[in-house]
Amino acid sequence: MKETSYKAEDITVLKDLQAVRKRPSMYIGDVGIRGLHHLVYEVVDNSIDEALTGNCNWIKVMIHKDGSVSIEDNGRGIPVDIHPEEKKPAVEVVLTILHAGGKFDHKTYQVSGGLHGVGVSVVNALSEYLVVEVKRDGKVYRQKFERGKKVSELEVIGADEKTGTKIIFLPDKEIFDSTNFDFEVLVSRLRELAFLNKSVKIELVDERNGSEKSFFYEGGLSSFVKYLNKGKEVLHDIVCFSTKKDNLGIEIAFQYNNSYRESVFSFCNTINTVEGGTHESGFRSAVTRAFNDYAKKNKESVKLSGEDVREGLTAIISLKIPDPQFEGQTKTKLGNSEIKGIVDSVVYEKLNNFMEENPKIAKVIVGKAINALKAREAARKARELIRRKGVLSSGSLPGKLADCQERNPSKSELYLVEGDSAGGSCKQARDRKFQAILPLWGKMLNVEKARLSKVLENDKLQPIIIAVGTGIGEEFNIEKTRYHKIIIMADADVDGSHIRTLLLTFFYRQMRILIEAGYIYIAQPPLFRIKKGKEVIYIYDEKKLEEFFGKTSKDNFEIQRYKGLGEMNPEQLWETTMNPENRILKQVTLDDAVKADEMFSILMGDQVEPRREFIQAHAKEVKNLDI
Repeated sequence: MKETSYKAEDITVLKDLQAVRKRPSMYIGDVGIRGLHHLVYEVVDNSIDEALTGNCNWIKVMIHKDGSVSIEDNGRGIPVDIHPEEKKPAVEVVLTILHAGGKFDHKTYQVSGGLHGVGVSVVNALSEYLVVEVKRDGKVYRQKFERGKKVSELEVIGADEKTGTKIIFLPDKEIFDSTNFDFEVLVSRLRELAFLNKSVKIELVDERNGSEKSFFYEGGLSSFVKYLNKGKEVLHDIVCFSTKKDNLGIEIAFQYNNSYRESVFSFCNTINTVEGGTHESGFRSAVTRAFNDYAKKNKESVKLSGEDVREGLTAIISLKIPDPQFEGQTKTKLGNSEIKGIVDSVVYEKLNNFMEENPKIAKVIVGKAINALKAREAARKARELIRRKGVLSSGSLPGKLADCQERNPSKSELYLVEGDSAGGSCKQARDRKFQAILPLWGKMLNVEKARLSKVLENDKLQPIIIAVGTGIGEEFNIEKTRYHKIIIMADADVDGSHIRTLLLTFFYRQMRILIEAGYIYIAQPPLFRIKKGKEVIYIYDEKKLEEFFGKTSKDNFEIQRYKGLGEMNPEQLWETTMNPENRILKQVTLDDAVKADEMFSILMGDQVEPRREFIQAHAKEVKNLDI
């Protein structure tokens, strides 16, 4: 029946911060782990903005035992005087009104990451409680809020000649899927901020288990590049330069290593622009142009591509700009059109000067780029040879692939299964309408140590490339993906972990866009099968097993520990690992590309020492160890 009434009274007006609580994902991205940690970043970014003005050099983040977090700095302190229009203390205005802050003009902050004026008010709206303490004008002020609403007036609670702001908040369990903060996730972001702000000391304390970290890097971006290149064989000393042009601050550090990957990360006003943007585009075009020009001057008759000149390049691009145009509140891409040309010209000039002053280093880098060009040509020939043999032709799928009937990629799944035996069981267990099975066999190639030509020629990886359908390298096209769920399914033991790591390295290095699109998953097969009479229960890890039994005797239970997928019959595989109603899938994400790049380099690279240090540092965190 058609609705005929539509009047003014039908219009819903969300007052105060109700809109944030109604649609939190619009402001923080999601209500999962990423959105939860985004709350901390919003508050820390305000402290960093104080540092950018030269008014703050210390920030402390604490995770408390009750799950709350406090962020304290020694900046100027949020103003507490009465706002002329709102007739409320300025600190209350900042915490309760969207788009209220000191960053919309350039009187208070010339450069700022928190430009939308919604950050700390959003944190307030999405917290069970938030307490703000301000040290300013010789006094200590305090005010409390609950779910965005004021529950106490601003009051003076003491005296202190120091200045600064402290915000304590407890995320709202009504909003978030989980309110458990991850120490390592915070470590990655705070370390990043310390690299980008070499004058600032940042401390992180976890009261839940006593963990502590402190970050202070006098080398700034040079220290950042050194950190990223740890474990790699570098070709020259780190190059770092900074300049100002048209109110734009540009700082860049780079160094080439002997790997076949590029690691380029960009930031704007300390915000990690994980999707790049105009500043990154300008940098890339300048590097390509500069090295091609240098090669031409030195009688090298080659045409280097961007991919060639960035092979083995580790670089950090950091911009400080008064009016950045970010795409969305989570600020993952810079959109200012004028920035590309400015960065291009600055980087091109600096690179030319650097190469003229350091001809030996320039020769080494250009020589590496020429080798990359030759390897790219070899990859092209390998691709053509394979295609001529019919291996990569669109009509020829791998012989071991049991494809699904569904042709709509969004409804199709591909299981990459370790071993022929498990693959056979999966083929019997699957729903052939939408689930495809590709068994994997033999030792997988470690692509961290291989160029594209080797990847293309590898008989273990060819079937994956063909089955996925996107192509690889220059020909990669995500629109040709044949499945929107690509599920890695391996045993829950050491060998299975190795297979998973090798496959994840392959997807991260050669098909990273699939991860960014959310198409890569890891299946979670059970570790235990518990039977009592006719009742059967599957348990997925040791901790859950302990919780299941508690203090109860195990005598009346039949407990089976699975050593591999091959021990499960097709019915059990379907019931535990493949049935969409029961299975557990972990989606692989790239929330922290810097951390991901570091981990793949450490775990899969040539250098043994960093891998040994990593294992020693994290040995106590191991929960399941197969011997």
